[in-house]
Formats: sequence, structure tokens, C-alpha cells
Amino acid sequence: MEILKWKTLSSKYLVKEKWATLRVDTCDLLNGQVKDDYYVLEYPNWVNAVALTAENKMILVRQYRHGADIISLEIPGGVIDGDETPEMAIKRELLEETGYSFSGAELISTAYPNPATATNVTYTYLLTGGIKIQDQALDEHEILEVEEYSVEEVKQLLLENKIAQALHSTALFYGLIKIGALK
Repeated sequence: MEILKWKTLSSKYLVKEKWATLRVDTCDLLNGQVKDDYYVLEYPNWVNAVALTAENKMILVRQYRHGADIISLEIPGGVIDGDETPEMAIKRELLEETGYSFSGAELISTAYPNPATATNVTYTYLLTGGIKIQDQALDEHEILEVEEYSVEEVKQLLLENKIAQALHSTALFYGLIKIGALK
């Protein structure tokens, strides 16, 4: 049986905000069924970084995440603004969140956080050669600590399930494979 893309018959926006938009679609499933209440979240696209300093330390950030009500150890990243390319966005985010600038940036993963109900894409970059060049320049509501770990320490954090954000754990596995730390 061939799997076909659904046909959107209509869309109605229920919420339209800067960080999230919720719409409800009526879809023809192309198998004789019509689904009249399919909810879709429209988020902006995101970027994440597996960031290595010039001393080969991995940069992680620790911050409070209200949705899950946890203090979360994560990789740096954020939202792609306006007409930024993903690479421009990740370099900006790293400079703002950590104060580090990087000599190399390579796209290592493109992932959909939840393709069943959300429209956004997360681009993960491996950044290398990081050097601290300034203090943090955080957004109004950002409060985060920058921490450095060895590659072995990050592997242990993953094994101990100490990095709760699923996209960040995935990104770290990609990054560790890319640098040859996982075989």
C-alpha cells in the first residue's frame, strides 16, 4: 500500500503568538476518511550546538525549564530569528548564551521535535575551536549557567540520564559519533 500525504481541506487558527501558534485542520486522509479536528502546533525553527572549546571541552548550559518544572542540563541553542540561516543563528546563540566564538561549524543533524503535531525543525551543529571572547548577553528572561565538561564526562552524563531534553541527548549522540567518541 502506498502512503500518501494528507490533503488539508481547511485550517483555523486558535492561538497565534510569537513563540507558538495552534491551529486545527480538517484533513482528507486519502483513504476515504476525513479527520476534522487535527491540532497542529506551529513553532519557529530551532538550532542546537554540540560545542567544543579549543581545549576540547564540551559546553553545556544549566537553566530552569518551566514547562517540565526542572533545572535542566542542556546544550546551548535557541530560535532562528527572521531571515537568519541556521548557521548564523547558532553562532549568534552561542555568543549570546556562552560568550564563546567558534572557528568551525558543521551541520550534523536535522530533526523534527514532534512531526505528528508540530511544524518546526531543529538543526544541530558541531562547533569547534571555541574561545571565550565576551560575557554572556542573555535575553530578558534567560538565566543560565555555562559549564564545561570533558567528552568522557558528557558520555557519563548521558549514560546516567542526566540530560533530560530529548533533542539535546540526540544531538550529543550525533556529536559524539561525529568526533569519534562513540564506536
